[in-house]
Amino acid sequence: MLEEVERWLTRRSWSSGDRPLDRLTDARDADPHRTSVSVVLPALNEEATVGAIVATIRRELMEKVRLVDELVVIDSGSTDATAAVARAAGARVVHRDAILPRIPALPGKGEVLWRSLLVTSGEIVCFVDADLRDFSADFVSGTVGPLLTDPGVQFVKAMYDRPLGDAAGQGGRVTELVARPLLNLHWPQLAGFVQPLGGEYAVRRSLLERLPFPVGYGVELGLLVDALHTVGLDALGQVDVGVRIHRHQDGQALGRMAAAIYRTAQLRLSRGHLVRPALTQFERGEGGFVPRTHAVDTEERPPMREIAEYAERHAA
Repeated sequence: MLEEVERWLTRRSWSSGDRPLDRLTDARDADPHRTSVSVVLPALNEEATVGAIVATIRRELMEKVRLVDELVVIDSGSTDATAAVARAAGARVVHRDAILPRIPALPGKGEVLWRSLLVTSGEIVCFVDADLRDFSADFVSGTVGPLLTDPGVQFVKAMYDRPLGDAAGQGGRVTELVARPLLNLHWPQLAGFVQPLGGEYAVRRSLLERLPFPVGYGVELGLLVDALHTVGLDALGQVDVGVRIHRHQDGQALGRMAAAIYRTAQLRLSRGHLVRPALTQFERGEGGFVPRTHAVDTEERPPMREIAEYAERHAA
C-alpha cells in the first residue's frame, strides 16, 4: 500500500460513534443552508425493505433530531408496492420517468441517482440502497457526519462487514474479485477503501453536479474514481457503520455487475472504444447449456450542471 494511503487511513477513516448526533446537529444548525441534507433511496421492487428504512430515517434523523431535511425515494419502475409502502412510511416518492422527461430514461441504478439531483435540494446528498435489512440510522448520520464537521471533506463512503448467510465477511464478491484488484492496480490511491462499491455514501452537491454518472452498476466505481481525480484523495473519507445485511444476487447477476464495473474502469483508463459491450453467460436447458447474451451498460450521463433544467432550477 502506498505511504500516502497509509497516512490517509489514519486521517480519513472514522467510526460512526466518533461524531455524536448532538455534535452533528450543532454543526448543521450553525449554517443550515450550507449543511442541508437530502437522503435518496433508489428503489426497484423493494416493498419488503424500503418502508422500514424510511421509517427509521424519519424517526431517528427527522423527528427525534433534525439532521435530515428531505427524504426522497426514486422509484425506478417498480411493479410491486414499493412506491405505496415508501410513501406510507413518510418518504416523498418520485418516479424516475417524471424527472427530466425530455431525456428518455435508461434502466440502471446510476440513471436514478443522476436524476435524483434534479428533485432534491440539499447541499449534502446521501444515497442509501433500499434493500437493506436491520437498517441503522448510522448509515446516514455516519456518512454525513464528516461533511458537516470538516469543510475539507467532500465524499464519504460507508464501510461495514457484509455477511453471506452465516459466513462473516463473505459478502461483496464483486468487490473482492473485480473492483478491488482494478483499484489496486490502476488507482492505488483508492486501495484504502473497504467498500468501494457500497451503495451508502454522502457527497457534497457541488462535487456531484460536476461528475458524469454511469447509468448502471458501474456508478459507484465511476463516481469514486472521478471524485479522486476531481478533488484529490484527502477530500475523500470512509466511516465504519457496523454490519450491512441485504439481499444477495445470484452468480449470473454478479457476472453482469462485474462486466459493467470492468467497462466503467476501462473507459476511465483509456476513454477508448470498448471492443464488445456484451457478456455471454450460460444456463442449463433441456438440451444442455444455453448461451444468454446481455448488453453491458455503455451509457453515461453528463455532469448535472451541464443540464439546462438543473441550471435553471438553481438560478431561480
